[in-house]
Amino acid sequence: MFHSFFPRPKLFFTSAVIFTFVCVLAWYFGVQELGNSLGYVHPETEPFDLSFFALPSNLYFYAYFLLCMVAFGGVWTLLAKDHPWKIWSIWGSLFIIAAVYFGVQVSVVINNFRRPFGDLLQNALSKQPGITVWDFYSLQIVFAKIVFVSMAISIVTDFFTSHYIFRWRTAMNDFYMSRWEKVRHIEGASQRVQEDTMRFSSTLEGLGISLINAVMTLIVFLPILFSLSGYVSELPIIGEVPHALFWLAIFWSAFGTILLAVAGIRLPGLNFRNQRVEAAYRKELVYGEDHADRAQPATVKELYNNVRVNYFTLYFHYLYFNVARYFYMQADAIFLLIVLVPTIVAGKITYGIYQQIATAFGQVSNSFQYLVNSWTTIIELLSIHKRLKAFEAAIDDEPLPEIDQRYLEREAVAGEVAADKPT
Repeated sequence: MFHSFFPRPKLFFTSAVIFTFVCVLAWYFGVQELGNSLGYVHPETEPFDLSFFALPSNLYFYAYFLLCMVAFGGVWTLLAKDHPWKIWSIWGSLFIIAAVYFGVQVSVVINNFRRPFGDLLQNALSKQPGITVWDFYSLQIVFAKIVFVSMAISIVTDFFTSHYIFRWRTAMNDFYMSRWEKVRHIEGASQRVQEDTMRFSSTLEGLGISLINAVMTLIVFLPILFSLSGYVSELPIIGEVPHALFWLAIFWSAFGTILLAVAGIRLPGLNFRNQRVEAAYRKELVYGEDHADRAQPATVKELYNNVRVNYFTLYFHYLYFNVARYFYMQADAIFLLIVLVPTIVAGKITYGIYQQIATAFGQVSNSFQYLVNSWTTIIELLSIHKRLKAFEAAIDDEPLPEIDQRYLEREAVAGEVAADKPT
């Protein structure tokens, strides 16, 4: 699944995580200070239009970001000089990361925009003097420019990612077919090559982009939320807490992630078994199209009963999982407002600042809630991963998963029974 497309995937992804961590630390504990000493000082009040991207401090960071990506990509291109998919897997991944990061930067500009627009709206509704219609129209023109840039980034990213994922599927398909003789005896081998590789790549497309976006959003918005936390010093019941919003975002997201992970711990295995019983039922029906002695009523009834039992079990476990999921989602909708009640009543923030806080808190908490928001898709991906792991085991001459071993034993018994039948 991975080494067909990525060079030495365990080392590749491990080095990517470590290198990213080192680059982030280097920025906050050295490179940024160097930029400040050279005159690339970030302004206290950031622009809320496209001039944000031309700030000297941002241009300095973009150069550092590009240098880090080129260094990582260059080293791995040398290490993987013989890998057939190195261009797409290495440089394609870096391009997607850069595009997603730039999309997050657009979100920062939109968040900057919320303060002047919110304050203008508040002043207009309170009938403050000196506000004209053009004040609103000019801000809407600025917003339209930002949105068009965001649209362009999203369109290019989606187009490139679709090609990137199809190349990954092609790499898996070519790899499995080159070893077809080793894997053809696995139950549903044709389905796994054709359908599971397609589902794996398409599912991973959404999850991968979401994960990269979550990480980039945290890197960008955590400092913003930390700064905005200065406006909120008092919490209900608890009282004074320094940088309260920052710590609350981490706590609330961790709580939701742990809650749903515990509630949904059995779902990946049940989804995996669901695919197996469906495949066994479908395969018997296919055999019945060409062989009169297959797909007999008793056999079909037993196979369909397995499907029914597994679905009913799955429905039961999704019942309490959805109780936990929907409870958390509804609580999440009002959590921030409850936290901000003392600050709002004390009149410590304007409507524009509230909009900025709500956006920044939402960005950070949603990023930390990656598992919460993607859990059902992750369950599906894990079940597909379990099916393709049987291919990996057969190719590497390792023991097959227990469920595949039982299938082969049943097929062997069925073959012996068929051979003993009089002709």
